[in-house]
Amino acid sequence: MTIPALPTYTMPAAEAFPANKVSWAFEPQKAAFLIHDMQEYFVSFYERDSALMQTLLSNLVALKAFCKANGIPVIYTAQPKEQNMADRALLNDMWGPGLNKSPELQQVVAALAPEAGDTVLDKWRYSAFQRSPLEHMLKELGRDQLLIGGIYGHIGCLMTAVDAFMRDIKPFMIGDAIADFSLEEHDMALKYVAGRAGMVVSTAALIGTAQQANPPHSEWPEVLTRSGLLARIARLVEEEEDEFDPEENLIDYGLDSVQIMSLITEWRKHGVVMNFVQLAETPTFNHWWGLLEQALDNVNKEVQG
Repeated sequence: MTIPALPTYTMPAAEAFPANKVSWAFEPQKAAFLIHDMQEYFVSFYERDSALMQTLLSNLVALKAFCKANGIPVIYTAQPKEQNMADRALLNDMWGPGLNKSPELQQVVAALAPEAGDTVLDKWRYSAFQRSPLEHMLKELGRDQLLIGGIYGHIGCLMTAVDAFMRDIKPFMIGDAIADFSLEEHDMALKYVAGRAGMVVSTAALIGTAQQANPPHSEWPEVLTRSGLLARIARLVEEEEDEFDPEENLIDYGLDSVQIMSLITEWRKHGVVMNFVQLAETPTFNHWWGLLEQALDNVNKEVQG
């Protein structure tokens, strides 16, 4: 009756996404970003340190930062921690008492905590539009595109996308910024949206559409230079630069996942896309700088070409 413990799987890459039936152009000035049900309760059914969850959180944090930088409203859905039987209705039959059993897990995960200016909507049914002012809000804001990320892909994310489509709001499901009960159900949600109700896009592609130009390597900001990044990480782990060993494990130094995702988000603001899993595999400064150098070179080649 309740949600089972959920297995981990590899987040689908953009190359594996289904072909979209439509070719809508993403327009930041017409879009809003929905972070769907990323509450501690729903996330708790996954292994928090799994590559799937770290990739999901990394991409959602990057997308939120991108939206903030581009004036795109950020909207959350979150179930209330107290729901009476009448409010839950048939959800009781399908899922049991839900959050009523664990009200302490009602908050959105810390890495994505709502900020001033964000909107948090009470969530009552699979679709974020049901019993909520979401459609009215979007119309008031002049937004007819909805970016969707969060959990669970084949339930609330899919139903919200379909509901948006039926209200003439263009849904963009971010295929590597949702997670699901299984890879099969994740793929099913993407296939349905791509073929019947909207577009499936990747985090990198979405962010890249609004970042067509980047400075040459010599003009990168401090956090994308070797000396600047070394100074930043040394400060984060409260270590003197001259005593910092670039070959030592940064996790052992005390660098945590939230700090890593903050770095990834800052890099993405400048068009440099890095993956949490890549960094976590070999968490040393020298390895990270090697990955960044390669990414910076690739961006410069794209700009020059």
